[in-house]
Amino acid sequence: MSKVWKFYIDGEFCEAEGGATFDSVDPSTGEVWAKFPAASAGDVDKAVEAAHRAFENPEWANMLPTQRGKLLFRLAELVAEHAGEIAELETRDTGKVIRETKGVTGYVAEFFRYFGGLADKIEGSVLPIDKPDMMVYTTREPLGVVAAVVPWNSQMFLTAVKAGPALAAGNTVVVKASEDGPSPVLKFAELVDKAGFPKGVFNVITGLGDPCGKRLTSHPLVQRVAFTGGPETARHVVRNTAENFAVTSLELGGKSPFMVFQDANLESAANASIAGIFGATGQSCVAGSRLMVHKSVHNEFVDRLVARAPSIKIGAPLDMATEMGPLATVGQKQRIEKVVADSVAGGANLLTGGKTPEGFEKGNYYEPTILSCSDPNLPCVTTELFGPVLSVLTFDDEEEAIQMANTSEYAFAAGVFTRDLARAHRMMKRVKAGIVWVNTYRAVSPIAPFGGFKNTGNGREAGLDAIYDYTRTKTAWINTSDVPMADPFVMR
Repeated sequence: MSKVWKFYIDGEFCEAEGGATFDSVDPSTGEVWAKFPAASAGDVDKAVEAAHRAFENPEWANMLPTQRGKLLFRLAELVAEHAGEIAELETRDTGKVIRETKGVTGYVAEFFRYFGGLADKIEGSVLPIDKPDMMVYTTREPLGVVAAVVPWNSQMFLTAVKAGPALAAGNTVVVKASEDGPSPVLKFAELVDKAGFPKGVFNVITGLGDPCGKRLTSHPLVQRVAFTGGPETARHVVRNTAENFAVTSLELGGKSPFMVFQDANLESAANASIAGIFGATGQSCVAGSRLMVHKSVHNEFVDRLVARAPSIKIGAPLDMATEMGPLATVGQKQRIEKVVADSVAGGANLLTGGKTPEGFEKGNYYEPTILSCSDPNLPCVTTELFGPVLSVLTFDDEEEAIQMANTSEYAFAAGVFTRDLARAHRMMKRVKAGIVWVNTYRAVSPIAPFGGFKNTGNGREAGLDAIYDYTRTKTAWINTSDVPMADPFVMR
């Protein structure tokens, strides 16, 4: 019997209009395991209107920032307490291995603690104005209803970096959880309720891009849209916000360069590369999918990866021994299979992987795959695959490495492995990416902002600046003189 989930709107769990639902398929078995409500435009209106009422309600509007922070601290405690349960739901829904979802969910609590601590530190300033007898200062106020649209690949983390600063700043939130794995966000809604947030401050809906996503991002009461997903969907989101002029941030795709220089610690770089492309089954916007190795160490380095990749333990995602699970959707697997086949036909050399692993014909499993690519224009090099496929290129010097790194339409993250500190700084300055990791990879923190350049989108999430992105500035002018203002129509 499939588990049946409900929306969380205005502090209540409820069904969709007319009881419409859609199925969620377990990626490891290909079988339906749960049903979720499919939001209509009317359901979206209900959620947004609830959030708007909550924003205007004195219970939330007049709540002191320190009190909002305490609610977020309580929420962090609950997330940490229920991390295992949330992780199991995410694993079941998306196929991400339990060893990773448990670690990530536990760390998500730190994001709510961080933003809870910032709630009463959103400061304005006094301006040294160029006019006499005037005191001028600024304050920052919440925007209103925030629409947070999150994808399936890391729903709890991406909900935290949107809802955390939004709530800390005093906004209200409507989350559209991905139709390809929304259960952890709906479970999280139970914790928001338990933490004691006023009704309507936080809401969760599920449904398809049209009508659910379209209505949400164009709704006249939505003041801000925080979107994570693909560039094509983002273009629709941007068009939708022409209807409401909502402030919009976009975190989109990635095709991150991972550069290994001749003086790198090859053991460390190999471990980082394995983690960067095969961790989370490659389903990460910052996956280091374009490996670029200096020619002098290319053979030695690639041999390490080719020896390690087949030994990665593929298995049931709920098994703690499993190192790599299935892809989240069958469509994703089919797309990867086509791009890999086209790349091999175009001249790529398949070094390992490239097929469904034996014994895993059910579900969306795909082997860790490494392709040697002499042509940087092959589809496996240029296309974000969102899967465990590594394209290997070589370079002669820094100039060639920079040129290759910066050719992609995406510019989310980059990895640089070198023991030369001067080179590291040169590369950090010249590579076009929102994050540059040197001698490490996939490190994150609530203190450090992240986001990309080019078609990876705009805006930053996490860090101190993120909370200001959920506010607007108000300027106050005070005349401190006792002398009446002059009559503007009397000549002196």
